[in-house]
Amino acid sequence: MPTGRSTTLQQPAEIRTYKGQDRALRADRLGTAGLLLSVLAASAPLMVVAGVMPTTFGVMGIVGQPLLFVILGIVLALFSIGYAEMSRHVHNAGAFYAYIARGLGPTAGAGAALVALVAYSAMQVGVFGILGFEISGLFATYLDIELAWWIPALLAVAATGALGWLKIDLNAKVLGVLLLIECALVVVFDVAALGKPGPEGLSLQAFNPEALGGAGLGTALCFCIAAFVGFEQSPVYAEETSRPHIVVSRVMFLAVGFVALFFAFSSWALTVATGPSAVVATSAEAGPGLLFQLTQDRLGATFTDVLHVLFVTGMFAAMLSFHNVVARYAFAMGREGLLPASLGRTNPGTGAPGTGSLLQTGVAALVVIAFAVTDDEPAGDPTTPVLHLFTWMGSVGALGVTLLMAAASFAVIAFFVRRGTAGAQVWRLVAAGAAGLALLGIAGYTVKDFGVLVGAAEGSALSWVLPGIIAAAALTGLAYGEVLRRRRPEVHARIGLGNEAFRLDQAAGANPDD
Repeated sequence: MPTGRSTTLQQPAEIRTYKGQDRALRADRLGTAGLLLSVLAASAPLMVVAGVMPTTFGVMGIVGQPLLFVILGIVLALFSIGYAEMSRHVHNAGAFYAYIARGLGPTAGAGAALVALVAYSAMQVGVFGILGFEISGLFATYLDIELAWWIPALLAVAATGALGWLKIDLNAKVLGVLLLIECALVVVFDVAALGKPGPEGLSLQAFNPEALGGAGLGTALCFCIAAFVGFEQSPVYAEETSRPHIVVSRVMFLAVGFVALFFAFSSWALTVATGPSAVVATSAEAGPGLLFQLTQDRLGATFTDVLHVLFVTGMFAAMLSFHNVVARYAFAMGREGLLPASLGRTNPGTGAPGTGSLLQTGVAALVVIAFAVTDDEPAGDPTTPVLHLFTWMGSVGALGVTLLMAAASFAVIAFFVRRGTAGAQVWRLVAAGAAGLALLGIAGYTVKDFGVLVGAAEGSALSWVLPGIIAAAALTGLAYGEVLRRRRPEVHARIGLGNEAFRLDQAAGANPDD
């Protein structure tokens, strides 16, 4: 069986990157369409339009949200230029941490690995809160049954875990169907809003740079960048795609472009439906119910009822997408010795990272149970499932992913400089550097306004405890990486290598018999 080896290690022959078929994800499971649908599902279009957008308008007072999506789309497109080029050289389910390890060193990779595991896990677990709350609301509205939010949340944990054991191409089909339906319904609303605009007509005021003013700009940046999360996951599936050096980068750019345009257009449609001068007040009053109020007026009760149901299935699709990513990060870390070796094996029948899936299912169940036990509010109150579980965990995850993207941007620069190919890649490195600085600025704004982001009172410990989770994960990972460097140098040297990861290095002349 051929092995790959790193051309940047001083003694490459001592590091065997191939560890057997049970440590490899099944190749050729995903093409462009399947991968695109899988990563776009994480952005949960309906959840963003119904939840994120009214919050950004109403709580943060940012009328220029459509322009904000365009600006962030440009920043993330710049990030993708270097990130996509890196994906042609490194194929590893540990995407972020593998890239950071290759560029900034294995110790930095260990820190990034733990941050990625915590950030994506937090985002996935947070969605269980709002999903449970919405399902309990549907039971109360249509069946007149009071159902505690944590019951459907735990059932969703079990269903997500079961799907995580199955083939990724089957998961992609489930995600794809749910995604296409919810996108179609949002487009129907957009068209209806433009066809029946508010009192100010088809105003473009939301794209005026002056509309970005407001004290909540920092928190709005974090909310909106969280809406993009998913596009950067495509390298996670590189080992499972056909022609990863082409498909992964193609999907990344398609995903960024789609999300930026789709959300810019949909948030503009909301301003048109209410009127730019009224969108802040209307959103503050209606909250997440804004979209449903507007569809009720324009498209009727039946369409609105269907939208409520698809709101739930869209959240489920996002949870499944995040679950798959966390399972693959855990798998990659187990394969390389950062986590127990049992996590680095795949299911013989499906080729899925089953143990990693079980780990994330267990973590999600424990967190949901912990929030359920501490919930002393009456049934139907959103405080614990939405304002705490969803908002806290989602904000922590968004901060972690933003920092990972910033670190990956600088890792791309270091990677090509160390390979001696910086001159040939200069324009990509400039784009990566610009994106990295912009992302660091967004992360700084996020930390500064974190108390506002999670609705904490002034002086509350939450404003530093929650972002401190990401800081603690990074410091713990760095310390663990340093321990490995001193005590288990062979494991430290493998961080980021994966299983037959360096196909292009092999093609360039590495000896497969080493």
